[in-house]
Amino acid sequence: MRTTGTALRSRRTVLAVAAGSLVLAAGCGSDSKKDSGSDKPTGKSGASASGVELPGLSGTKLEVAAVWTGPEQANFVKVLKEFEKRTGASVTFVPAQDPIVNFLGTKIAGGAPPDVAMMPQVGAITQAVAKKWAKPVGPDAKAQLDKNYSQVWKDLGAVGGKQYGVYFKAANKSLVWYNTKALQNAGASVPKTWPDFLKTAETISASGVTPVSVGGADGWTLTDWFENVYLSQAGPDKYDELAQHKIKWTDPSVRAALTTLAQLFGKPSLISGGADGALQTEFPASVTQTFTGGDQPKGAMVFEGDFAQTNIAQTKAKVGTDAKVFPFPAVGAKAPVVTGGDAAVILKDSKGAQALLTWLASTDAAKIAAGSGGFVSPNKGLELSAYPNDVQRTIAKALVAAGDDIRFDMSDQAPQSFGGTPGKGEWKDLQDFLKNPKDIAGTQQKLESDAAKAYKN
Repeated sequence: MRTTGTALRSRRTVLAVAAGSLVLAAGCGSDSKKDSGSDKPTGKSGASASGVELPGLSGTKLEVAAVWTGPEQANFVKVLKEFEKRTGASVTFVPAQDPIVNFLGTKIAGGAPPDVAMMPQVGAITQAVAKKWAKPVGPDAKAQLDKNYSQVWKDLGAVGGKQYGVYFKAANKSLVWYNTKALQNAGASVPKTWPDFLKTAETISASGVTPVSVGGADGWTLTDWFENVYLSQAGPDKYDELAQHKIKWTDPSVRAALTTLAQLFGKPSLISGGADGALQTEFPASVTQTFTGGDQPKGAMVFEGDFAQTNIAQTKAKVGTDAKVFPFPAVGAKAPVVTGGDAAVILKDSKGAQALLTWLASTDAAKIAAGSGGFVSPNKGLELSAYPNDVQRTIAKALVAAGDDIRFDMSDQAPQSFGGTPGKGEWKDLQDFLKNPKDIAGTQQKLESDAAKAYKN
C-alpha cells in the first residue's frame, strides 16, 4: 500500500502457510462464464442484484484518502464514480503520504480530516482507534461483511471486539513474476524450493541476463522478502512470537532467515544493478524493467504480489504469455502464502460515510475493481469470472480458499515506527542489510534495538 509511482499499500499483508505450491498458470474451468455487468446507476435508494442497498445522497460531499497513485488510484476512482452514480453523492480522492497515520494526524490537527481513509496496516487501524479518530462501522456495512467476508477479514478490521475497518483490497504476496523469454533462452526451469531458485538464478546469470530485480528503494519490499523466508523456514509458531516481539530479533531463527536471504543478496551478480542499484530502484521500476528490453531485460524475475500486474500493464508484456508467475519457493517444509489488504475506516461519521463503507463491502464494488486488473478482493461473493485473466482468477481463488487460516504481516502488526516508516526501523535496517548482507549479527542487533524502542519492551 506504498511508494512513489504506483503506490503499493496493498503490500500490507496476511501470511499463511500452504500445504503445497499454488498452481498459478491454470484456468478456473467452470468460472469462465462472464458476468452481465454492474447495475445501472440510479442515484436513488435501492438494492442491486447483489443485494447492496444504498441511500440517496444528493448534495453529500465526501473525501477519501489513500496512498495509492497511478493505475491503482485510477482503478479505485472507478469504484468511487459508480458510488456517485448510484447515490448522487460527490466523492473526492485525497492523495495521502506515508506513513498515513502521520498524514491523517496533520489533517485532523488542521480541522480537515477526510471522511474515510484507506488504512494499509492493522497497526494504523489500532492507532486510529486509540487516538479516537476512527468511528465504528454501522449495521448496513456489517451486514455486507457478514454476507461476503470470512471471519478473519472481519477480525482484522476490528479493535476490542468492535468493527472499524472494511477490507476492500487484498493481495497475494508470495509470488515471483518472470520474463518467459528470459527463462526460455537460458534453459532455466521454474523452481519450487529455495535451492532450486538459486540454481535457476545462476542459470539465467550464465546466459547473460541478470536474474533478479529488487525494488530496494522501498523498504517494505525487503520486509516481504524476509517474512516469506522466515515463515517458511521458522514456521508459524515462531512467526507469531516474533510478530508480537515475544522473542527477540537476535533469536537464532532470525539469524537463519537472514543467512538464507544473504545467499541471494550477497551475490551482486544475481541482482539487477547489484545492491547499490537495487537500493535506488523503487518497486514499480523493479517490475517494469523485468518486462522491457526485449531479450535483455534488466532482470528476469521480480518478487511481489499480484498487484505487480498493474505495473506489467505499463509495458508491452502480456500476463499469461510474456509474463508468468510461480509461488515463492519453499525454504522449509512448506511454501509460504502471503496475502494482505487495505481497509476503509471512517474518520467523520455520517450517513454518506457509512454508505460508502457499505458499498466497499459489496460484491458490486469488488466486481468493478477486479475487472480493472491488478486487484484481488477478499470478498468471497465475487465470481472469479470478474477477473480479467486466468492468472488473476487462480490467485484470487487461492486467497478466498485460504479462509480463516491466515496470519497478518508482522511488519504491519508492529508499531508503525518499526514496521511501517520509510527510512526507519525494519525498513531501514533491511536496506542496510541488503547493502551489507555479511553483517548478519549487526543487522539483528539493529532490528532488536529498534523493535524494543517501538514495542517499549
